[in-house]
Amino acid sequence: MDTTAPDPRLQYLQTHVQAEFRPLQLEIRDDGARHAGHAHAGRGHYSMRIVAAAFAGKDRLQRHRMVYAALGDLQQADIHALSIQALAPDECH
Repeated sequence: MDTTAPDPRLQYLQTHVQAEFRPLQLEIRDDGARHAGHAHAGRGHYSMRIVAAAFAGKDRLQRHRMVYAALGDLQQADIHALSIQALAPDECH
């Protein structure tokens, strides 16, 4: 088994988030290895840190809903857990 092959879900996340938000910063990490033995370990565990102007003036819940909407069907089918840190540019340290 080729463990160096890129994760298509991770590529999908990056592509859709880039297209939707044009972020100033975007970091997406596959946390699947941290969940070995978990019932849904194969479905995808990710952490995302995104800095984008689109989040200015929005509260945390609105920002998360915006990210989930951008991910569409992938969120329902292939992602088990997604940790999101969504920031406006003036909040980035």
